Amino acid sequence: MTATLKSFTTNINCGSCVRSVTPFLDELEGVTIWRVDVEDERKLLTVEGTASEAEIMQVVEEAGYDIKPLA
Repeated sequence: MTATLKSFTTNINCGSCVRSVTPFLDELEGVTIWRVDVEDERKLLTVEGTASEAEIMQVVEEAGYDIKPLA
């Protein structure tokens, strides 16, 4: 499976939020690199790897945050 870049809008809006979602994304198989741009008004989460969009959305929601695929 080829690694791809997926982008999502979220409500992860500060460093504390990023820290609380970190273990969820770090433990998800297939995630190579991820980052949240809290300066962007969309709170853009970018994930690189082979994890599916659905898997990424599930762990972010489990962490307690809203997430939508970037249209």
